Order: sequence, then C-alpha cells, then structure tokens
Amino acid sequence: MNFALLSMALPLITALLLLFMHRRAGSVVIIVSLLSLAAALTAMYQVHLFGVQHLHLGGWQTPLGIRFQLTPVNSLLLVFTALVHSLVAMYAAYSRHSETNTTDFWPLALLLHGSLAALWLSADLFNWYVTLELLGLAAVAMVALSGPKAYRPALHYLLLSLTASLSYLLGVALIYGRYGLLDIALLAEVTQADATTQSALILMTLGLMLKAAVWPLHLWLPSAHANAPTAVSALLSAVVVKGPFYILWLIWTEIAPAELAQPTGLYLAIIGIAALILGGWCAIRTPYLKVLVAYSTVAQLGYATLALGLLLYWQQTQLLVALWLFVIAHGLAKVSMFLVAGEMQATLGSKRVATLKGATQTMPVAMFAFAIAGGSIIGLPPSGGFVAKWALLQPTLSSPIHWPWAIGILLGTFTSAVYVFRVVVVSFNRADRVAPAFSPDRFSHWLAMLPALMAWLMAIVSAQLIRFLGGLP
Repeated sequence: MNFALLSMALPLITALLLLFMHRRAGSVVIIVSLLSLAAALTAMYQVHLFGVQHLHLGGWQTPLGIRFQLTPVNSLLLVFTALVHSLVAMYAAYSRHSETNTTDFWPLALLLHGSLAALWLSADLFNWYVTLELLGLAAVAMVALSGPKAYRPALHYLLLSLTASLSYLLGVALIYGRYGLLDIALLAEVTQADATTQSALILMTLGLMLKAAVWPLHLWLPSAHANAPTAVSALLSAVVVKGPFYILWLIWTEIAPAELAQPTGLYLAIIGIAALILGGWCAIRTPYLKVLVAYSTVAQLGYATLALGLLLYWQQTQLLVALWLFVIAHGLAKVSMFLVAGEMQATLGSKRVATLKGATQTMPVAMFAFAIAGGSIIGLPPSGGFVAKWALLQPTLSSPIHWPWAIGILLGTFTSAVYVFRVVVVSFNRADRVAPAFSPDRFSHWLAMLPALMAWLMAIVSAQLIRFLGGLP
C-alpha cells in the first residue's frame, strides 16, 4: 500500500513545488510521472502477491476515519494513469507544436494526476466528492489554457461540472442521513431498497454521468475537448472522464441493493447502445478532426456503459473484465488519436478533415498511428479493443434472447469503422498542394505511435490481465 500512496503523493507534492519553481518544469513532470509509474507498477505487483490491501489514514478506523483500498482494478488504473501522464508530458515538453510548454499546464497536470490517484484509492463517498472537485477544477483550468477561444467551452464545462457535483453531493447527504455512514464497505452491509436510497443513488448517478460525459449528458465534452490544447485533450479523453465512471461502477456494484441495481442495469445498457450509435453518428457528420475524435469518446464510453449495465442486469461478474479492458484500450487509443489530430491541425493550419488529403505521403507515421489507434477503437483483432469487445460479446451470444445486445454492439462497431475510415480514406487522396512552410514534427509523430502500439500489444498480455482482474481461474 505504501507504493500506491507514493504514486499518489509524488505528483501532488511536486504540483505544489512547481507553483514556485518554473524552470525545467517539463523535465520535472516527466521524471515525477515516471517515478509515479514505477511506484504504481510495484503496488500492482504487491496486489498480485498479497491480494487486496487497506489503509486507515492517521490510524482512525471507519466510520470516522478515511479508508484507502488497493484492489486489482484500481492498481491497474494507477499504472494506466501514470503511463498516460508520462506520455502526454513528453509531448507537451518536447513537441514543436506544443501549446502548453510555457504555461501553467505543468502544476495543473500533476494536480490532475494526483487527484485521479486519490480517487482510485478512496473508498468513501465524501472523499470521492473532494477528489472529483479537485479533478474538475484542474481540468477546467487546463481547457482554458488555450486562451480566449476556449473560455466559453471552459465556462460551460465548469458550470455543468458544478451542477453535477451538487447532484452527487445531495445524493451523498441523503445516504449519510439515512445510514450515518460514508464508507462503501460498511454501506454495502446495511443499504436497503427504499425510496431514500433509490433517490440518493439516482442523484449520484446523474451527477457522475454528467461529469463522465455519458450520453445524453455529454454536451460539454465535444467543445471542451476540441478547443483545449492537444496535451489537455488527450488527458481529458483518456483518463479524466474515467474517474467518475469508476465511482459509478462502485456505487452500483458495492452499495446498491440488487433489487435496485438490476432494473437500473437495463437502463444503463440501453443508454450504452444509444451512445454507441448516436455518438458515432455525430462523429461521422462533423467536418472537424478534433471534434470527430471527441465524439468518438462519447461513443466509445457507450461500450463501458453497456458493460456496466449488463453486469448489473444479468449479475454476471465476468463482464467486469470487459468493462475495464475497454477503459484501458480506449484510453491508449485516444491519447494517440488526439496527439495526431493536434499535430495535423498545427502542421496543416486547418481543423477540417478535408485538409488531410495526401497525409499518408506527407505525414505517414502520424497517419499510421491514427489508423492503428482507430483499429483498436473499431475492435479489429488482435487489438485491446477487440479483446474487450469479445469479452463483452460472449455473454450476449449465449442465448437467442440476448442477441439484440449483440446487434447493438455490431452497429456501434460499424459506426466506429465509418468515422475512422473516413479520416483514413481522405488521407490517401492526392493533396492539391503542399505549403512551402510544411514542416511536420517527426518526434511527436513517433511519440503518438507508442500508445497506439500499446493498445494492440494489450492482446499479448490479455490472458494475464483477465486473470489479474478475476476473470479466469
């Protein structure tokens, strides 16, 4: 557990130091992110050896004290968060087109990292509220780093985030008033399927869905992600929206009685299918590259929502594997796609997909990175996206009455293929002309390739990941 705390504390402490130290901030953040990654990997190995671990901060026992827990799922998320921050920090520090190298991005990025780590480790409802607020405020400030063009999307994001926080906090207050407890392990033993509990869970769910941009509460996401600096867009899509979703998973699988969880699972599954199709349709229609990638996030979150919904509705715990494999595979692919999109916009001087003509000849590495990341988004074998989708499809194919869910998954796959291949096909068209000042940043293109390759290499370690998450004996 000490290494998990170290993975959380390193970015938080360094974020405070960077408020007073501005020289070589990029190098400092890269080093801290890599150290946090090493600590997270060690914590993950400890979970593998010794199982779930608990820590009561300050020695205070629950229900008065704050309890941290380290499980297979959140240890994997600690590693994933540190890995994504390391890659994005390298881009922000060394890309020629970085918009954040000389800004306040560095302390905000570490605050974001530390807040997420604290969220993963927390195990009580109010501590989640605190970490959500830190996460939201850091994310809004990072969106605003783009300057005046981003102020309106950032304000929109802030207002909706605060609304979501109030909804979540009101639900927490109802739970505390009903049971006098906040720790999820203690609540799991006493919660009942009454009107107060149901109202509290609905309020918390609405707030978390809004923060996670789960369809149809996603309206803040496309403009915020599209107008944020490239490094910020990658972080928002890969890790930030996953934090509220993690809490949503725990409150419905740990706290909610089965009488409430099962019918709610059906609604979440329907929402997931709608997100897959309608989010994908919006990605197909938009003429702008970063907006396309942003709407893809809305659509791909539909897979995670569907997996959570079916997990609750069918009470099949093996769907837990599909849920978190989707989260990891999607995050890696989205880092790559946003880095490529930002590089292409900066190099070509346009936000439109139509300007990508000839990109396979002029920027082959970047386009290849986008294509293979898109392949994981589609679910082409043997990518991580394919492994996650196969884990989700298996229960839906077990009985004829489950086939409508499989059809919904296939429709989502089709829409994903359309918007990914739309970009790839345009890039194969002959360019009208190449500007004299055309100068791609090849380092950034190869860096964007790394997470895309990792999304495919997930297939190699998929059996170990599934076993680690509890899906295999």
